[in-house]
Amino acid sequence: MKRVKILYGTGFLFFISLAACKVPSVVQQPDLKPVPVNYNNNTDTINSANTKWKDFFADSNLVALIDTALNNNLDLLTTLQEIEVAKNNVHMRNGQLFPNISGVAALGIEKTGRYTASGAGNASTEITPGKLVPEPIGDIFLGFRASWEADIWSKLHNSKKAALSRYLKTVDGRNYVITSLVAEIANAYYELLALDNQLEIIRETIQLQKNELDIVKVQKQAAVVTELAVKQFEAQVYNSQGLEFDVRQRITENENRINFLLARFPQKINRDTTLFTSMIPMRINAGLPSQLLENRPDIRQAEWELEAAKLDVKVARAEFYPSLGFTGYLGFQAFKTKYLFTSLESMAFSLVGELAAPLINKSAIKAEFNKANSYQLEALYDYQKSILNGYVEVSNEMSNIRNLEQLYQVKSNEVEALSKSIEVARDLFRSARANYLEVLIAQRDALSAKLELVEARKRQFNSVTNIYEALGGGWK
Repeated sequence: MKRVKILYGTGFLFFISLAACKVPSVVQQPDLKPVPVNYNNNTDTINSANTKWKDFFADSNLVALIDTALNNNLDLLTTLQEIEVAKNNVHMRNGQLFPNISGVAALGIEKTGRYTASGAGNASTEITPGKLVPEPIGDIFLGFRASWEADIWSKLHNSKKAALSRYLKTVDGRNYVITSLVAEIANAYYELLALDNQLEIIRETIQLQKNELDIVKVQKQAAVVTELAVKQFEAQVYNSQGLEFDVRQRITENENRINFLLARFPQKINRDTTLFTSMIPMRINAGLPSQLLENRPDIRQAEWELEAAKLDVKVARAEFYPSLGFTGYLGFQAFKTKYLFTSLESMAFSLVGELAAPLINKSAIKAEFNKANSYQLEALYDYQKSILNGYVEVSNEMSNIRNLEQLYQVKSNEVEALSKSIEVARDLFRSARANYLEVLIAQRDALSAKLELVEARKRQFNSVTNIYEALGGGWK
């Protein structure tokens, strides 16, 4: 007995050494680049990403739209199903750690050739005194069958951990969809408010232009101006009306875009257009770059994928080592049902332990291992890229916010100056001290400046929303 144990132990060590001597090494990973300590020497640790989206957005109509989208958006619902798929994959991997036991009921019949070892033996064997083995002979089995692989190299445990990491990746994937969805709806909503205000400005301008056109027509009858002046003023009215139709179409498309994100058919979007000019863009605190690693779902996704890829390499490497598996069955077996449970002689069982190791033609295993190594490096680079991308996005939006504040102030001054210029040009024209072209130019420039001012305000709100998203806010 002692010699048998020694023999088995020697064989086991032989298999291990023979398989392990040709196991390739894991590719060395490059070092991760350190994240900068701060943004432009800003050491403030307060981070707006920690603010819940319901507290971040002050407009109640916008909050209601986002809340509806988080319940109905089809992309988000699809992501929830991806989470369920990943969760069940974890359960499947966990199940592989335990024996697989099946209930078996089998029925068969067999006839062997007479001039074979089995056939000749059956022909001369008596089952009971004076009764030979029947031909053909039945085979009935009722019992259990089991198989189990011993996880001696943690291959199955690492496979389960990789599946768990990918499950957590899908959870952060949902958070990423939420963050993007919140930002997309907010930006579309601010676009809608801006278009409403631009439409109102255009309509007011058209009315003023029509009033000027009426005055010019009277002056033409009095021979103060020519028909050319009348046509120029008419053309300006038509041009503004063309702008109106374009903005109205963009409003419809933007409303439909929001409705699509809310997974509903086109309908009116509730909003208060008067709030747009009075609202002040929210103040943003960027915090520290290191906080991106915790707040941004896409960075967390890349981190979980990197962790899973590392475990995949361990799983692939374990394929080079011997595997230890057990198979067996236990039940009752007989050639007729009346003998199946009548005596202990019908009981049948088997237990087989198998130690197997790849020795020749390992190309498929090597290819799988090399693929896992390459994918691990790819996951590492994606992780570094996501961190770099997050830092750049925050840095860009911080600069954008500062520049847009100055741009809005400059545009406000421009609108004020051009509005006064219209009055001056109108008065000079009526007193014949300026020609009609100066009035037309003043009106055109003022309309353009007012529309640009609204656009600048919209860009301010968009920039604040974008940096909120870039910091990883919106999913909490």
